[in-house]
Amino acid sequence: TLIPMLACLGVPGANKLKVEGSGEDRPRVEPKGRMTRFLYHIPRGAARGIGFTFKWSVIGLRSLSGLLGRAFGFALKPAMDAFTKGYTYLEEGYPQLIRWALAHKFRVLGVAAASLLVALALLPTLGVELIPQLSQGEFQVKLTLPPGTPLSGSDAAVETVEAAAAKLPQVLTTYSVAGTGNRLDANPVDAGENTASLNVVMKPGLSHREEDRTMAALRTTLNQMPGITYKFEEPSLFTLSTPLEVEIVGYNLDTLKQVSEQVAQALSSSPRFADVKSTMQAGQPEIQIHIDPARTAQLGLLSSDVANTVVSKVRGDVATRYTLHDRKIDVLVRNRADQRANVDDIRNLIINPGSDNPVPLSAVADVTLDEGPGEIRRVSQERVALVSANVAQGDLGAAAAEASTLLAKISLPAGIYARVAGQNEEMQSSFHSMQFALGLAIFLVYLVMAAQFESLIHPLVIMFSVPLALVGAVFALFITQTTISVVVFIGFIMLAGIVVNNAIVLVDLVNQLRARGMEREQALVEAGRSRLRPIIMTMLTTTLGLLPMALGLGQGAEIRAPMAITVIGGILFSTLLTLVVVPVAYALLDRKHDVKAPAEAAAGEAVTP
Repeated sequence: TLIPMLACLGVPGANKLKVEGSGEDRPRVEPKGRMTRFLYHIPRGAARGIGFTFKWSVIGLRSLSGLLGRAFGFALKPAMDAFTKGYTYLEEGYPQLIRWALAHKFRVLGVAAASLLVALALLPTLGVELIPQLSQGEFQVKLTLPPGTPLSGSDAAVETVEAAAAKLPQVLTTYSVAGTGNRLDANPVDAGENTASLNVVMKPGLSHREEDRTMAALRTTLNQMPGITYKFEEPSLFTLSTPLEVEIVGYNLDTLKQVSEQVAQALSSSPRFADVKSTMQAGQPEIQIHIDPARTAQLGLLSSDVANTVVSKVRGDVATRYTLHDRKIDVLVRNRADQRANVDDIRNLIINPGSDNPVPLSAVADVTLDEGPGEIRRVSQERVALVSANVAQGDLGAAAAEASTLLAKISLPAGIYARVAGQNEEMQSSFHSMQFALGLAIFLVYLVMAAQFESLIHPLVIMFSVPLALVGAVFALFITQTTISVVVFIGFIMLAGIVVNNAIVLVDLVNQLRARGMEREQALVEAGRSRLRPIIMTMLTTTLGLLPMALGLGQGAEIRAPMAITVIGGILFSTLLTLVVVPVAYALLDRKHDVKAPAEAAAGEAVTP
């Protein structure tokens, strides 16, 4: 509605009414009656005021744009002249190209098919990942020292790493925390006095490669510190798993620990993986008490009573609460510290207090000093050991494939099986969803065109643009060394609806010309010549509009750039081939007979005997 109104500005007689049947204009007739004229002139006056203001605003903008256009035209005149000469050459040679293509249909289709085969061959070399690696300017190093390490040892270790990070030129600032949580946390592997974390903030404007170099330098320092396991993490923008995880499923904890160590060692031996960490780590030292039910029964005791007595003497029971102002303080009753300080003290605990014949705990139980599991993880109610790693080289798909190869070389005991999980599992699920969405998008586009053209063949001709767009997208990804990710799939889905536009306007004009009586080949040539300019304009405006995004300007560009590269490559390649392949496909698939022009039809009837 706006564009036709703007096009009528300054056109003489645009506000006149046509008198039906006379071909003459007449002015608008005002209504009779004072009140009617008053009500009639209120909106017209307001409309005239708005129209007057808007008109002169448009005139002012048009004058300003004219001045700017002259200025830019003078500055860009050499480039514009070169572009004009190139387009003129293209416009003059394009009809001859269509005629040659229509005369060599199978050669043209062979070139298009060969391009598709080359793109399919390049597809496995691109690499796959869930989402592109994003430079956030900050990362964290989590340190885990041997169990039982005091807080001072953890503090000294993290200070050493912090000093090494401060010397790096890419680092802006660092801060660290030694000893997180306590031993009663739900996840004792990631908490306790033997853990520490170091946050490293990078200088503004650095790329993800600079972050990788900084991490590599810190890994060199960490590898020289014996007994320390570490893991690098970046701030979580999405709820995603570790890049690579190997799930080892089984019931026996000792066997799980043994197999997880073998898997961790195999991943560490490959340069593709970094920060390999297993959840089957040694837990805190603990005193284990194994009560013998037979011996307790001989003494007339119950195993549960023995256990409760030991807990009461070691941990203590709240006997009462002492009130101090508005506070309630628990009064804990238990043995003195010198009566529960070591294993011998625990063995000598009396388990039947108040009896005439005191019985020590060692008489009914075996008391040993051992290490319990740091944690027991479960997936689908099964015990699992997780071996996680970051990808140091290549893409996630190649890392998952190599991890599967390394797992196949490890002989797993009976009852133990392993599989590759983590982001690789999420990536496979996302890719399946995206493939379904791409197929659905293509089907819906075809459905709409079939309804509008009232034909099944013409939309099929137009759909030739989609595989050509995918070919161009693959070539663009290969040239820029961009991996396939969820963002690239979004670009593929966008292309399914974008690239058909040029073919639609081309085929629509061909149908119009044929309906007027023009022959098929002549209609294809004439439609191509007429639609060349808008097709080229659409291609250039879309490409130039996405170019800043494809260049990776601004923060977070790592996620946006792959989508822009995909769309630009698909539009450029599909447009160039659409101008040739679509006319050829139309000539091959359309079997409709040409419609004669009205004059020719009348002449044919006159000479018919």
